[in-house]
Amino acid sequence: MDFATENVWALLLGYLFGSIPFGLLLTRMAGMGDVRKIGSGNIGATNVLRTGNKAVAAATLALDLAKGLLPVLLAKLWFPDAVGWAALGAVLGHCFPIWLRFRGGKGVATNAGVSFGLAWQIGLAYGLVWLVVLAVSRISSLAGMSAVVAAAIAAHFLGFADYVVVLVVIAALVIFLHRANIARLLKSEEPRIGGK
Repeated sequence: MDFATENVWALLLGYLFGSIPFGLLLTRMAGMGDVRKIGSGNIGATNVLRTGNKAVAAATLALDLAKGLLPVLLAKLWFPDAVGWAALGAVLGHCFPIWLRFRGGKGVATNAGVSFGLAWQIGLAYGLVWLVVLAVSRISSLAGMSAVVAAAIAAHFLGFADYVVVLVVIAALVIFLHRANIARLLKSEEPRIGGK
Protein backbone atom coordinates (compact mmCIF):
# COMPACT_ATOMS: atom_id res chain seq x y z
CA MET A 1 0.00 0.00 0.00
CA ASP A 2 1.46 3.36 -1.01
CA PHE A 3 1.75 6.26 1.44
CA ALA A 4 -1.14 8.31 0.04
CA THR A 5 -3.52 5.34 0.04
CA GLU A 6 -2.55 4.50 3.61
CA ASN A 7 -3.35 8.07 4.66
CA VAL A 8 -6.79 7.89 3.05
CA TRP A 9 -7.64 4.56 4.70
CA ALA A 10 -6.46 5.82 8.09
CA LEU A 11 -8.53 8.99 7.72
CA LEU A 12 -11.62 6.94 6.77
CA LEU A 13 -11.05 4.54 9.65
CA GLY A 14 -10.96 7.42 12.10
CA TYR A 15 -13.92 9.16 10.51
CA LEU A 16 -16.17 6.08 10.59
CA PHE A 17 -15.48 5.51 14.29
CA GLY A 18 -15.73 9.19 15.14
CA SER A 19 -19.01 9.70 13.31
CA ILE A 20 -20.98 7.30 15.51
CA PRO A 21 -23.38 9.68 17.35
CA PHE A 22 -23.39 7.99 20.75
CA GLY A 23 -24.96 10.97 22.53
CA LEU A 24 -27.97 10.89 20.21
CA LEU A 25 -28.25 7.09 20.23
CA LEU A 26 -28.04 6.75 24.01
CA THR A 27 -30.53 9.51 24.80
CA ARG A 28 -33.02 8.02 22.35
CA MET A 29 -32.52 4.54 23.79
CA ALA A 30 -33.12 5.99 27.27
CA GLY A 31 -36.40 7.52 26.09
CA MET A 32 -35.19 11.11 26.42
CA GLY A 33 -35.86 12.13 22.83
CA ASP A 34 -33.50 14.06 20.58
CA VAL A 35 -30.59 15.62 22.50
CA ARG A 36 -30.13 18.06 19.61
CA LYS A 37 -33.31 19.82 20.68
CA ILE A 38 -32.03 20.86 24.12
CA GLY A 39 -29.24 23.08 25.39
CA SER A 40 -26.53 23.75 22.84
CA GLY A 41 -27.98 21.23 20.38
CA ASN A 42 -24.72 19.27 20.35
CA ILE A 43 -24.48 15.48 20.66
CA GLY A 44 -21.59 15.50 23.12
CA ALA A 45 -21.54 14.51 26.79
CA THR A 46 -21.83 18.07 28.13
CA ASN A 47 -25.13 18.60 26.36
CA VAL A 48 -26.35 15.11 27.28
CA LEU A 49 -25.71 16.08 30.91
CA ARG A 50 -28.27 18.87 30.47
CA THR A 51 -30.96 16.18 30.22
CA GLY A 52 -30.34 15.55 33.92
CA ASN A 53 -29.38 11.91 33.37
CA LYS A 54 -25.82 11.61 34.70
CA ALA A 55 -25.52 7.92 33.82
CA VAL A 56 -26.30 8.51 30.15
CA ALA A 57 -23.95 11.51 30.11
CA ALA A 58 -21.16 9.40 31.63
CA ALA A 59 -21.77 6.64 29.09
CA THR A 60 -21.68 9.20 26.27
CA LEU A 61 -18.39 10.56 27.59
CA ALA A 62 -16.83 7.09 27.78
CA LEU A 63 -17.98 6.08 24.30
CA ASP A 64 -16.98 9.39 22.72
CA LEU A 65 -13.54 8.91 24.25
CA ALA A 66 -13.41 5.32 23.00
CA LYS A 67 -14.26 6.30 19.43
CA GLY A 68 -11.16 8.49 19.44
CA LEU A 69 -8.95 5.91 21.12
CA LEU A 70 -9.80 2.79 19.10
CA PRO A 71 -9.13 4.03 15.55
CA VAL A 72 -5.77 5.46 16.62
CA LEU A 73 -4.77 2.14 18.20
CA LEU A 74 -5.95 0.24 15.12
CA ALA A 75 -4.08 2.62 12.85
CA LYS A 76 -0.89 1.89 14.78
CA LEU A 77 -1.36 -1.75 13.80
CA TRP A 78 -2.67 -1.35 10.25
CA PHE A 79 -1.37 2.02 9.07
CA PRO A 80 1.65 2.86 11.26
CA ASP A 81 2.81 5.69 8.99
CA ALA A 82 -0.60 7.37 8.99
CA VAL A 83 -1.65 7.37 12.64
CA GLY A 84 -2.11 11.14 12.66
CA TRP A 85 -4.66 10.88 9.85
CA ALA A 86 -6.72 8.40 11.88
CA ALA A 87 -6.60 10.82 14.82
CA LEU A 88 -7.78 13.70 12.67
CA GLY A 89 -10.48 11.54 11.06
CA ALA A 90 -11.93 10.57 14.44
CA VAL A 91 -12.34 14.18 15.54
CA LEU A 92 -13.72 15.22 12.14
CA GLY A 93 -16.20 12.35 12.30
CA HIS A 94 -17.47 13.45 15.70
CA CYS A 95 -17.73 17.11 14.73
CA PHE A 96 -19.13 16.54 11.23
CA PRO A 97 -20.90 13.13 11.13
CA ILE A 98 -22.30 12.27 7.72
CA TRP A 99 -25.28 10.54 9.38
CA LEU A 100 -26.41 13.83 11.00
CA ARG A 101 -25.88 16.11 8.00
CA PHE A 102 -22.42 17.00 9.30
CA ARG A 103 -23.75 18.57 12.53
CA GLY A 104 -22.15 16.89 15.52
CA GLY A 105 -20.29 17.75 18.69
CA LYS A 106 -17.24 19.86 19.45
CA GLY A 107 -14.65 17.11 19.71
CA VAL A 108 -13.38 17.47 23.28
CA ALA A 109 -14.03 13.94 24.55
CA THR A 110 -13.09 12.32 21.24
CA ASN A 111 -9.81 14.23 21.25
CA ALA A 112 -9.16 12.95 24.76
CA GLY A 113 -9.35 9.42 23.39
CA VAL A 114 -7.16 10.39 20.43
CA SER A 115 -4.57 11.86 22.80
CA PHE A 116 -4.38 8.70 24.91
CA GLY A 117 -4.17 6.62 21.74
CA LEU A 118 -1.28 8.62 20.35
CA ALA A 119 0.70 8.38 23.60
CA TRP A 120 -0.39 7.90 27.20
CA GLN A 121 1.77 10.84 28.24
CA ILE A 122 -0.16 13.15 25.90
CA GLY A 123 -3.42 11.76 27.19
CA LEU A 124 -2.31 12.26 30.77
CA ALA A 125 -1.45 15.91 30.10
CA TYR A 126 -4.83 16.33 28.41
CA GLY A 127 -6.70 14.78 31.31
CA LEU A 128 -4.84 16.65 34.04
CA VAL A 129 -5.34 20.04 32.41
CA TRP A 130 -9.00 19.30 31.78
CA LEU A 131 -9.58 18.26 35.40
CA VAL A 132 -7.67 21.17 36.93
CA VAL A 133 -9.29 23.85 34.78
CA LEU A 134 -12.73 22.32 35.31
CA ALA A 135 -12.22 22.12 39.07
CA VAL A 136 -11.07 25.74 39.27
CA SER A 137 -13.49 27.35 36.80
CA ARG A 138 -16.41 24.88 36.68
CA ILE A 139 -16.71 25.85 33.00
CA SER A 140 -16.79 22.83 30.69
CA SER A 141 -15.91 24.71 27.50
CA LEU A 142 -12.88 26.40 29.06
CA ALA A 143 -11.61 23.07 30.38
CA GLY A 144 -12.04 21.42 26.99
CA MET A 145 -10.28 24.15 25.04
CA SER A 146 -7.43 24.25 27.57
CA ALA A 147 -7.01 20.49 27.31
CA VAL A 148 -6.79 20.36 23.51
CA VAL A 149 -4.12 23.07 23.55
CA ALA A 150 -2.28 21.22 26.34
CA ALA A 151 -2.19 18.04 24.24
CA ALA A 152 -0.40 19.80 21.38
CA ILE A 153 2.05 21.48 23.75
CA ALA A 154 2.71 18.20 25.58
CA ALA A 155 3.41 16.39 22.30
CA HIS A 156 6.03 19.01 21.47
CA PHE A 157 7.81 19.03 24.81
CA LEU A 158 7.57 15.28 25.48
CA GLY A 159 9.21 14.34 22.20
CA PHE A 160 6.24 13.23 20.09
CA ALA A 161 7.08 15.48 17.16
CA ASP A 162 5.18 13.32 14.66
CA TYR A 163 1.90 14.20 16.37
CA VAL A 164 2.35 17.92 16.98
CA VAL A 165 0.93 19.14 13.65
CA VAL A 166 -2.22 17.01 13.79
CA LEU A 167 -2.85 18.01 17.42
CA VAL A 168 -2.43 21.68 16.54
CA VAL A 169 -4.92 21.28 13.67
CA ILE A 170 -7.37 19.50 15.98
CA ALA A 171 -6.93 22.17 18.67
CA ALA A 172 -7.62 24.91 16.12
CA LEU A 173 -10.77 23.09 14.97
CA VAL A 174 -12.05 22.54 18.51
CA ILE A 175 -11.44 26.18 19.44
CA PHE A 176 -13.18 27.33 16.26
CA LEU A 177 -16.21 25.20 17.13
CA HIS A 178 -16.24 26.85 20.57
CA ARG A 179 -16.37 30.39 19.15
CA ALA A 180 -19.83 31.02 20.65
CA ASN A 181 -18.53 29.80 24.01
CA ILE A 182 -15.54 32.13 23.71
CA ALA A 183 -17.87 35.06 23.07
CA ARG A 184 -19.82 34.19 26.22
CA LEU A 185 -16.60 33.74 28.21
CA LEU A 186 -15.49 37.24 27.23
CA LYS A 187 -18.83 38.56 28.50
CA SER A 188 -18.69 36.40 31.67
CA GLU A 189 -21.91 34.75 30.52
CA GLU A 190 -20.69 31.18 29.99
CA PRO A 191 -22.65 28.79 32.26
CA ARG A 192 -20.85 26.92 35.00
CA ILE A 193 -21.40 23.29 35.91
CA GLY A 194 -23.79 23.19 38.84
CA GLY A 195 -25.00 26.72 38.12
CA LYS A 196 -28.39 27.82 36.90
